[in-house]
Parts: sequence; C-alpha cells; structure tokens
Amino acid sequence: MAMSRLLLVEDNEESRDGLARYLRRKGFEVLVAPDGQQGLEAARSGSPDLVLMDMSLPVLDGWEATRQLKADPRTRHIPVIALTAHAMAGDREEALAAGCDEYDTKPVEFSRLFGKIQALLAGAAPAGGESRG
Repeated sequence: MAMSRLLLVEDNEESRDGLARYLRRKGFEVLVAPDGQQGLEAARSGSPDLVLMDMSLPVLDGWEATRQLKADPRTRHIPVIALTAHAMAGDREEALAAGCDEYDTKPVEFSRLFGKIQALLAGAAPAGGESRG
C-alpha cells in the first residue's frame, strides 16, 4: 500500500520539525509549509492525502487557507485537520465551518492526533462518489 502523504502547514519551526519527525516515523510522507499561502500551493502541487493546518499562520491564516482549499475543486476532497492553540469554546465550530474535517488542540498530543489522521484517511477512501458534506 502506498505511503500516505501529509501536508503540515505550521509556522513554528520547532513544532513543525517535531511533528514532521513523528509522522515520518509513523510511516507518512510529510510535506511542510510555513504559511497559509505556501500551504495552498503545496496542496495543489503535492496532492497530499490529508492536511494538518495550523490556524494562526502568517501571510494567509489557516481559516482562510482552508476556505480556499475547500472552494477549489482540485483540493476540496482533501481532509483538513485544524490545529489550534486557542482551545476556546466555539473554536471547533469555527474550524468545521471553515471547512475543516477535524480539529485538534496544541500542544499536539501525538497519539490522539495520529488516531484522528488514521480515521480521516480511512474515511477518505473514495466511497462511490458519495459526498460526506
């Protein structure tokens, strides 16, 4: 089975490196982008199976980058997990409203996030063109 390719959009170098290292050890191919604009470009050119999107990004924030991903026919099928340090009431709803498929809080708890990634990748298999929207 082909290795799943993840796109990690995260501006904090330490967080990005740590998470990328963890995911590679778990057998994923990992693309990284430091801001929302580069994240969008990487999603279009790199065809990731899933995007981990930090919400507080420079240039283009994660909310806007996700909206653009989900508005683009080329990338709207890619599941997005929002990563946010602001675990405030309403954040999850806002993330889902922006088009995120799942939501996780920072600091990232690797095993919990890994479970969400696996669940989304399992659910992202083409199911006879059925829309989950």
